[in-house]
Amino acid sequence: QVQLVESGGGLVQAGGSLRLSCAASGRTFSSYRMGWFRQAPGKERDFVAVISRSGGRTYYADSVKGRFTISRDNAKNTVYLQMNVLKPEDTAVYYCAADGRRGEDTMTSKAVYYWGQGTQVTVSS
Repeated sequence: QVQLVESGGGLVQAGGSLRLSCAASGRTFSSYRMGWFRQAPGKERDFVAVISRSGGRTYYADSVKGRFTISRDNAKNTVYLQMNVLKPEDTAVYYCAADGRRGEDTMTSKAVYYWGQGTQVTVSS
């Protein structure tokens, strides 16, 4: 069992930055790909970014490419999402996720083994 706890959300003006963190319990953190999803009110939960077990490969949704960066520190059992040049449309609850897939350039909700509880990100215009 892995527990994921996100932090770092908040209110920021458009054009600003935030860094989300997701701390994982357990000794098997490096066994999983890690990813971020987001869900705006009334909308589905959407893929944002995924990082391979070693951190050597990263993939992003087109909507965040060039603005967001996913990274991980396996020694600290933590995955990060650096969000720059934030836009009002980035407003959502952001969820950390873990899956066991390999070689895919995305992460799908139905393949996720573990979810965090979510952290709210609000971008004002």
